[in-house]
Amino acid sequence: MRTIDHPCPSCGSAAMIAFYEVHNVPVNSVLLVMTQEEALNFQTGDITLAACPACGFISNITFDEKLTQYSARYEATQGYSPTFNKFHRALAQDLIDRYDLHGKDVIEIGCDKGDFITMLAEMGDNRGVGFDPAYVPGRHPSPAADRLTFIPDFYSEKYADYHADFICCKMTLEHIPDVGEFIATVRRSIGDRPDTVVFFQIPNARYVLSDIAFWDIYYEHCSYFTRGSLARLFRRSGFEVKDLWTAYDDQYLMIEARPAAGAPNMSPLNGEESPVGALRMVDYFVEHYKARREEWRRELARMKAEGKKVVLWGGGSKGVSFLTTLGLTLDDVAYAVDINPIKTGTYMAGTGQEIVAPAFLKEYRPDVVIIMNPVYRAEVTADLTAMGLSPEIRTL
Repeated sequence: MRTIDHPCPSCGSAAMIAFYEVHNVPVNSVLLVMTQEEALNFQTGDITLAACPACGFISNITFDEKLTQYSARYEATQGYSPTFNKFHRALAQDLIDRYDLHGKDVIEIGCDKGDFITMLAEMGDNRGVGFDPAYVPGRHPSPAADRLTFIPDFYSEKYADYHADFICCKMTLEHIPDVGEFIATVRRSIGDRPDTVVFFQIPNARYVLSDIAFWDIYYEHCSYFTRGSLARLFRRSGFEVKDLWTAYDDQYLMIEARPAAGAPNMSPLNGEESPVGALRMVDYFVEHYKARREEWRRELARMKAEGKKVVLWGGGSKGVSFLTTLGLTLDDVAYAVDINPIKTGTYMAGTGQEIVAPAFLKEYRPDVVIIMNPVYRAEVTADLTAMGLSPEIRTL
């Protein structure tokens, strides 16, 4: 670890502590890559994670947003998984019940293909506006279509005239480098409407650091938050933080905030760690990540030496990061499986594995299936059993 002269994008503090580096990683990990040649020659960038000792925020300080691409080729939906859909619908219902979202105006920043805001409109009879350059018209035909507007663009100051009773932003803030300015923009757009509810969901950095989940570190994720660093960002931006909680086996971090009428209450909520506490998590990660990577390299080398056929289940960001961080090739892992039919026949950025549908495994008959997210173990195991397969199952 080393202290570097780099301003914190969250609090503006002058110095950060660099603690983790990975070089030459794909700059996008969920774009639809149509040929193996394109995948093997995919543009790369560097990751240098640094923590702010003043607020606990973690940033990839070598991130260059000009290298990333968000368009119709960006395919990150998890909506083909029954496990995820159950969670997603339950979250929508919880938010509708919690904030009485019935006949209300809703904004979703970073709506992707429109799954979630469509649920909020249908389940609560709400009106919605979704912002995302990756939006694809017609992906989700809905009886609420006349109450939904989609703007295929990044949310910014130019959309500050769009107002809502409820503003949500799911799995987007981690893609934004200038988080301080972004949350300040959201606050300015609300103005003096104190009843506006703001809800954000992001990856939980405590989960990444404590589980030594190096596969959850990839180029598009340039910003990482724990409870404390997220709450401190919102308070600095003029919000009262009402609640912080986690979901999806602690992988997701949620925040409820409302605009403060004056100076926000700076008292931490239960579970918020201090900046010192965040640095302790960083220290733990630094002490263990090399051993964790070597453990997986040894395991995969053993499988290869024994002639075992290994596939990854999950053709998204975790899979790309797992393969590229470990330096794996097609000789180590031949295929990646994904239940999203739009990904079938595309390729993993950086390493070139073809992404196949689950039915492909009935003929291929793998010896080992490595599941990229343990949340899906029961679902994947059931799918394999239904196909008459009983490979060794490993999870990250």
